[in-house]
Amino acid sequence: MNYMSEKIKIGISIGDVNGIGLEIILKTLVDPSIYDYCTPIVYGTTKVASFYRKTLSLGDFNFNVINQPDQANPKRANMINCWEEEVKIEPGVANEIGGKYAFLSLDKATNDLIAGNIDALVTAPINKHTIQNPDFDFPGHTEYIQHKTGSKDSLMFLIGEDLKVGVVTGHVPVAEIANHITKEVILSKLELMRDSLKKDFWVQKPKIAVLGLNPHAGDNGLIGKEELEIITPAIEEAQEKGIFAFGPYSADGFFATGAHLKFDAVLAMYHDQGLIPFKYIEFHNGINFTAGLTVVRTSPDHGTGYDIAGKNQASESSFREAMFSAIHIVKRRREIAELSSNPLKINKLTKDRD
Repeated sequence: MNYMSEKIKIGISIGDVNGIGLEIILKTLVDPSIYDYCTPIVYGTTKVASFYRKTLSLGDFNFNVINQPDQANPKRANMINCWEEEVKIEPGVANEIGGKYAFLSLDKATNDLIAGNIDALVTAPINKHTIQNPDFDFPGHTEYIQHKTGSKDSLMFLIGEDLKVGVVTGHVPVAEIANHITKEVILSKLELMRDSLKKDFWVQKPKIAVLGLNPHAGDNGLIGKEELEIITPAIEEAQEKGIFAFGPYSADGFFATGAHLKFDAVLAMYHDQGLIPFKYIEFHNGINFTAGLTVVRTSPDHGTGYDIAGKNQASESSFREAMFSAIHIVKRRREIAELSSNPLKINKLTKDRD
């Protein structure tokens, strides 16, 4: 039976089958209220889902099995089987099996996302080592989806209630970070952040704080020259382009004093500089959003959770937030597209939400 619905179709990749991905997915989808907001479509297999359904004692829960997204039942959790073979599931074990099936799920879901068969994609956590194969030679989801969409650049954007953080360099070894910090890259990330805040979060004139690379933001050149030679010139050029960017700020004092609350978002120079304070402040409600793409992709802000996999201890809160964030972003983009023929309405809309 073909169920037609105006609700947003959210594709879900299951992540590592030996991690907590399917546990947090099932815990989210067992709540019937989710179907008031979207039509979820999980890319995996009912056989693996059945294993975790029994682990969570969800005896009455089952999936509506479909072949294509347009067959989804808007009142049910839907499943597209991406493979037929039996899978040996070993919760908490990092192995090639977990990586193989994580990729099959992600690849099928991403292809449907790009084709417009689903409206957004929420990705459960993968193991970045075991998923590597000839078709996935990337540090993580962000780079893979950017490549698949053919996008020139993207921004790893961590979204929480009180803090939004983007990073200039994502999954880059610490020893190589400074080599990746250029004025051009910083400007590109600031433009992506500004555009996303306006389009995806309806902040008309976003204020962005930029962190320094070195301790004490270089201390006027005593502890590194990147702030003087690269970061400050990038901020000045951004300001000339109408971007409300400020800094560079010393990362330690910036978060310790609550200065982040005065800005709409923060641009960190590298992964841990931004994600450590973000996860401390927003751990249970924070999500990861790949900004700068024509498609919408979100994920929870945690990993595979091998240490608690299969023990019914994983919290679904971040995954649920990732689903609702995807829904909200799709709706905002659609509404702006509908109003694009009337700039006066757009200005009023964004002002109302400032």
